[in-house]
Amino acid sequence: MNDDPVVIETGAAPVASVIWLHGLGADGHDFESIVPELNLPEDLPLRFVFPHAPHRPVTINGGMNMRAWYDLSMGEHGLVSNEAHIRESQGLLEKLIAEEVGQGRAPGQIVLAGFSQGGAVALHTALRYPQRLAGIMALSSYLPLHDTLEQEQSEANKGIPLFMAHGLHDPILPFAMAQASRDFMQAHGLNPDWHQYAMEHSVCAQEIADIREWLQGVLRHVC
Repeated sequence: MNDDPVVIETGAAPVASVIWLHGLGADGHDFESIVPELNLPEDLPLRFVFPHAPHRPVTINGGMNMRAWYDLSMGEHGLVSNEAHIRESQGLLEKLIAEEVGQGRAPGQIVLAGFSQGGAVALHTALRYPQRLAGIMALSSYLPLHDTLEQEQSEANKGIPLFMAHGLHDPILPFAMAQASRDFMQAHGLNPDWHQYAMEHSVCAQEIADIREWLQGVLRHVC
């Protein structure tokens, strides 16, 4: 099985990269169709990298083997994220960043993005990454391992542009869970650009338009 990431370039000589992680049970193809929907300008050619999570048993889904950035289970106080798996996925994402740097991008020309589990890994990784990145997009997601952030947070990525979006009617990751992550990050020197939509655990047209505007605003400053 070919586990190379799906790569889409919107023009010749991309000036920045977006590494975009899918959610639980999906794969790198899940968000490739969003690239043309973003309708980005020709003078801002980007390289989108959509990696595939490894296969692993997922406790919350009855131990079913599926693509997952980390295992999830239910504890006394709600969802429990497997710390070892999150840190393993952090290593995979840092390797992808290094590969983009090898392609000629500076870390400051790389956005980390993700949906649901993928957004959690993007947040976890970016806020600990030792060099300044261009930005973070966390879609229908939350901040995992928040209790370790204070001692592990990167000085370089304090104040990083951070797009957070969530559905008001999300039955998978409750809206309040995302709000709590936003509030926690605000208390730790971050300033999420917060968006909420009348949707469930998904992406909507207005969100895509807001992502387009945010990406252009962030990347025109670094390219």
